Amino acid sequence: MPQNEIHSAVSVLDDTGAPQNFGWSRQPDFFYDPALIWAPRRKLSESDRYIVFNPTHIVIFEIRDDGFLGHMGVTVVSVKDKKRSTQIFQSFLPLGSYEMPPGSQSGAIRYRRKKMIVDFVTMESGARIIKADIPRFGRSRSLRGELVLTEPVPAESLVCNLPWRGEKNAFRYSRRSPWYTVEGVIQFGTTEIVFTDGNAWGIFDWNRGIRPRTDVRYWAASCGLNDGRLIGFSAGHGLIDSSAGTENAFFVDGRLHKLDQVTFHIPPVNWLSPWHFTSNDNRLEMDFHPIQERIDRRQTLFYSASRRQVYGSFSGKVVLDDGAVMDFHNLTGFAERNKTRF
Repeated sequence: MPQNEIHSAVSVLDDTGAPQNFGWSRQPDFFYDPALIWAPRRKLSESDRYIVFNPTHIVIFEIRDDGFLGHMGVTVVSVKDKKRSTQIFQSFLPLGSYEMPPGSQSGAIRYRRKKMIVDFVTMESGARIIKADIPRFGRSRSLRGELVLTEPVPAESLVCNLPWRGEKNAFRYSRRSPWYTVEGVIQFGTTEIVFTDGNAWGIFDWNRGIRPRTDVRYWAASCGLNDGRLIGFSAGHGLIDSSAGTENAFFVDGRLHKLDQVTFHIPPVNWLSPWHFTSNDNRLEMDFHPIQERIDRRQTLFYSASRRQVYGSFSGKVVLDDGAVMDFHNLTGFAERNKTRF
């Protein structure tokens, strides 16, 4: 399927506030000003999510403003013990109060609630800093620490500006960057989770736009070292219209290799059974071996959301843009399904 790669800076919105310039890019060069949007603030959706991991743990930080309901959430997954802990702080009608930056290349998010602090800070160098201090994580533990996420050189991201089928003014402007190296320490209760260069990795998932009334989204991502090379991928599909560009790509040493449609072959009953992934251009074939599952549901009078997420490892092969075939093995990552209704 032809895809529209955008090579220069263009605006996500036209003069009337309607979405335009649909396609994908290797750099976050789109111009997006939420003040131009015609829709009321409650229809905007904004989210920043960081997934960081080492051989023993996966830690997920997420802040989301969906108009009617918002939250800051942190999840800690023990790969070895197959245990998981999640703390979510919800806000009713946040309506922009999180002050999330309109772009993914600069700015900071500072979340405060009583004695809790979570900061996402973007440096001029492209590095990202996550600071967290949560005195009460769950019933009796605390979570404190600081992480530095460093991007490779060169660094290409999968940046997409896409509409939804059947909803004229709904769109998602997104960025996926599955190639960070991570350094730092998270103190979780009595457990010290250490992230060291060459042995810890990070994925950045960033989204802005006008949400549809109903959405279903599947997404999988992973990154790590394979035969001495930094590799990763982002693969997804759902109700969004991907005719101008899919949300699928493989990354090698920071370089993006674009893929067409990717199909998730999910076991119908037990999601902890092995999954299989294929692409219609015959460039990707991989297996996913889950080790743990998380189900999260949130609901208010006007809003409902559910996320089913599984963690595990990916192995398979991919055909790169130059025709070379790369085999990869046991990359840590996750796959998920999100359902929302407003």
